[in-house]
Amino acid sequence: MSFSHHLVSRSLPLWLLFFLIFLVLFGKSQKEPLQVKVGIVLGSNVTLEYLSLRAINMSLSEFYNSHNGFKTRIVLNFRDSKQTVFGAAASALYLIKKREVVAIIGPGTSMQAPFLIILGNQSQVPIISFSATSPSLDSLRSPYFIRATHDDSSQVNAISAIIESFRWREVVPIYVDNEFGEGILPYLVDAFQEINVRIRYRSAIPLHSSDDQIKKELYKLMAMPNRVFIVHMLPDLGSRLFSIVKEIGMMNKGFVWIVTNGIADLMSLMGESSLEDMHGVLGVKTYFSRSKELMHLETRWRKSFGGEELNNFGCWAYDAATALAMSIEEMSNVNMSFNKTKTNSSREDTHTDLDDLGAALSGPKLLQVLSTISFKGVTGRFQLKNGKLEANIFKIINIEESGERTVGFWKSRIGLVKSLKVDQIGIKISPGSRRLRQIIWPGDTIFVPKGWEQPINAKKLRIAVPKKDGFNNFVKVTKDENTNIPTVTGFCIDLFDTVMLQMPYAVSYEYIPFDNSDGKPRGSYDEMVYKVFLGEFDGAVGDTTILANRSHFVDFALPYSETGVVFLVPVKDGQEKGEWIFLKPLTKELWLVTAASFLYIGIMVWIFEYQADEDFREQMIIDKISNVFYFSFSTLFFAHRKPSESFFTRALIVVWCFVLLILTQSYTATLTSMLTVQELRPTVRHMDDLRKSGVNIGYQTGSFTFERLKQMGFDESRLKTYDSPQEMRELFLNKSRNGGIGAAFDEVAYIKLFMAKYCSEYSIIEPTFKADGFGFAFPLGSPLVSDISRQILNITEGDTMKAMENKWFFGEKHCLESTTPDSPIQLSHHSFQALFLIVFAVSILLLLLMLASKRFKEKQSHKIDEGQRNAAQEKASEEGNNEHHIVEVDTTALLRRRNLTSSTIPARRVGPLSRLKSA
Repeated sequence: MSFSHHLVSRSLPLWLLFFLIFLVLFGKSQKEPLQVKVGIVLGSNVTLEYLSLRAINMSLSEFYNSHNGFKTRIVLNFRDSKQTVFGAAASALYLIKKREVVAIIGPGTSMQAPFLIILGNQSQVPIISFSATSPSLDSLRSPYFIRATHDDSSQVNAISAIIESFRWREVVPIYVDNEFGEGILPYLVDAFQEINVRIRYRSAIPLHSSDDQIKKELYKLMAMPNRVFIVHMLPDLGSRLFSIVKEIGMMNKGFVWIVTNGIADLMSLMGESSLEDMHGVLGVKTYFSRSKELMHLETRWRKSFGGEELNNFGCWAYDAATALAMSIEEMSNVNMSFNKTKTNSSREDTHTDLDDLGAALSGPKLLQVLSTISFKGVTGRFQLKNGKLEANIFKIINIEESGERTVGFWKSRIGLVKSLKVDQIGIKISPGSRRLRQIIWPGDTIFVPKGWEQPINAKKLRIAVPKKDGFNNFVKVTKDENTNIPTVTGFCIDLFDTVMLQMPYAVSYEYIPFDNSDGKPRGSYDEMVYKVFLGEFDGAVGDTTILANRSHFVDFALPYSETGVVFLVPVKDGQEKGEWIFLKPLTKELWLVTAASFLYIGIMVWIFEYQADEDFREQMIIDKISNVFYFSFSTLFFAHRKPSESFFTRALIVVWCFVLLILTQSYTATLTSMLTVQELRPTVRHMDDLRKSGVNIGYQTGSFTFERLKQMGFDESRLKTYDSPQEMRELFLNKSRNGGIGAAFDEVAYIKLFMAKYCSEYSIIEPTFKADGFGFAFPLGSPLVSDISRQILNITEGDTMKAMENKWFFGEKHCLESTTPDSPIQLSHHSFQALFLIVFAVSILLLLLMLASKRFKEKQSHKIDEGQRNAAQEKASEEGNNEHHIVEVDTTALLRRRNLTSSTIPARRVGPLSRLKSA
């Protein structure tokens, strides 16, 4: 017993030793997580980058706390960029060479990114940026640049949709003068070209500009007519800009300010005073859905950092760190070392730090995993496409003193909507749902600014007007003999003055006659339009035709006159009054139908009279035909004097005479019109005939019609000019053989004015050539064009235009459509179809009545004969057989009399016989 106890007591330290050895060996067998070094290049003294660094640390901490079993751990190596391009480049180079990081998060700005992107591409180290948003970085074409954010070009369609919805035609971008500001410009230009919006001026403000420099640039903008400004810069410069904007009065009524997400996404970094300065500004802001991931992060952020608000770049940084941690874990079995290559240089002065930079062996695999990774982050679905995140929704905000207010959204492939509840693609969206909610504009007004105004103290617009010697109803320039001050009047001038009075803003202008010192026209209309293009004039008003070649130099407002160019020729009496004119009132078909109707009436009269008149039946066949058709045709002149024996004949003739009365009266009226009306026909019926005839053609001096005539093949020697309607009339009277003209080629408006006096003497021939009418001309891209066009529509649709036309073109006869009266229309059988059908129907009805009457009378005669025969038989049976021979004689006589009565004596013979006996 004592021995056993002694053995155990002596062996206890050995068991304890074995146990300790086992614990040590077991602990060593559990591998520690692989430490993967990742670099960070951010500025330590910049609020935005400092908050983003906090978000990265929080992301990695929370990620690994929830994934304890992961085999890898990211170890951050931070280097301060010193807020300079050189500092960022030096920091990245140090991290790659000295720390051998497998990836770099950063840099903080787009200006610092280009060298880092090149460096990452050479060393195969992915550069992951959550804040370098300039689209110009894509031009470096590096596959190792990962943009874990949206680039600035994704919002240009939302901006253009706002511009288009309010119909602004011209905008001015104001941007910071660096890579960040300039990167968005090409995309803005392309988006605005699609909606026909012009960028006439670009305002670039250096990042470190003084307040005086900013104020000088803003005063330049104030002197311009444009009132729509798009601001693309970061909050530090933006707050200074809007402070000066409010100070100099550019935040008043009539101005429009739109900020990109460079400012809208970072409103939390701007103080309350900046919000007061930006009251009425619209903003395009990145939209994140209110997911549970985002709300939980915001809660944890407030608990950890108090009042410092989480911004969009912090959210992107949070998701970028998560994506990198997931990617590194997925490639944990890949070699994370660098492949260094030593250079053998014979001279030390040619060696640089980039020569032995080396390449990360994990780079290609890490890049592949990052490109395919997908998860639901705090900013939404994190999934890279072409190395960056895509933006499908932007929020439209209206900045007020108390903060921002959401007025709508922009959705890709749908556009502007008030609410995100609008269904997806393929569902029809009502027009009302596309409008934004009510906006408070600068100047604390709800009325939409026009986007263009006449600048304060701006010079008057110089409006050119043509000098004309004729057709002064449109434009007339007269000068006072003493003061030499021109006075401009006419229909075009009245219309332009009325339009400008109805404009929503005041425009100061003056008329400048396009003439020389001697009062003669300075040149053609083409030359006047070209002077507008050169900037000598600010517009041209008058009877200026809208032409394709002129539209290359100026923009025209909507036309306000009738369109077209036509040929005008004299007319002559073309009515042929020959010996057969009496046949022309009726068409051939009607003549044939009328003749057939006479024959038909004659046949019907024959049938009726044959049954009623014994004398008619006894006549010879030739006499019957002549009497019937003479009777039928005599009804044409109502000369039938012999009374008919048949009631049915008389009824038919009454209806037929009614038809003849209408037919003869219509024939008489038409024949009278043909004999008395003068039918005026053009001397030439078509332009081809005019070309073959060789007559001279007239055109208005200085008109574009001269070139048109030459293009149509008319010899220049045949073309004569005129300046007024009176001169045009004289050329027509002289005729072509005496140096005059046989036709005139001019615009409808001038032809219409000429024919107001000479409507019955001239006619327009085919074809009518297209022209767009008269229009007011302004420089290309002028915002006045759209506003003037709207006012022209308002005037032409009301009574104002009619009143001006009556004032300047009083007595116009509107002979444009047809200058010759229509020839009398021949009467066709279709016009009398109903009457002939009535005659036919009545005749058939009378025939049926006659046959029915005849059958009825035959039945009555048969009954009488049967009664007489029965009476004779009864009498014969009473006298007895002894008088048999007498009865036979009487019966024979009776039969003879019955046959005579039924077959020989007609039923209506009683009348004629009585007349014969009395005679």
